[in-house]
Amino acid sequence: MAERVGRCRRETRETRVAVEWVLDGSGQADVHTGIGYLDHMLDALARHGLFDLHVQAEGDLHVDAHHTVEDVAIALGRALADAIGERRGVRRMGDATVPLDEALALVAVDLSGRGLATLDIPLRGPALGQLPTELVPHFFQSLAIEARITLHVHVLRGENDHHKVEACFKALAKALDWATSVDPRVADAVPSTKGVLR
Repeated sequence: MAERVGRCRRETRETRVAVEWVLDGSGQADVHTGIGYLDHMLDALARHGLFDLHVQAEGDLHVDAHHTVEDVAIALGRALADAIGERRGVRRMGDATVPLDEALALVAVDLSGRGLATLDIPLRGPALGQLPTELVPHFFQSLAIEARITLHVHVLRGENDHHKVEACFKALAKALDWATSVDPRVADAVPSTKGVLR
């Protein structure tokens, strides 16, 4: 099977982002966004999805974190779409319910070819380290749109914002790992009655 690797470089007047996403990896992450908590979450995404992720970002963090978080999510989504390619032979759909102490998150994904996010992530505080909590749903939404996936992320319970968001990222990792995995029964077919996923 050909190596499934996606890449994206995005440069604007606000950010410079380079991403490489290896679907069939071993959980290695080399992530530097300038936002410590985001780095931590992307490391969890790689580790628990068994993806290899390389993310290098420089942004106008002296303004705020918005542009960097948004552009990292856009680049990750495009790299994921690139790695999946025509979406042949994959399982297509996956879901995971993941606990982290008192928090519990459910994530379901469909490599549908249509970017959509339905999110229920109630957070109490203004920020997680340098990451404003209002950017957490924006990250997932931007990722889903650019990856052309249907994404549902729901926090079922929890008290601690850190735990709730980390449970979401770990559940996303598990759901994506299953959805992007190759199903030998499908062979090289596109898993859709329409014959295409776009």
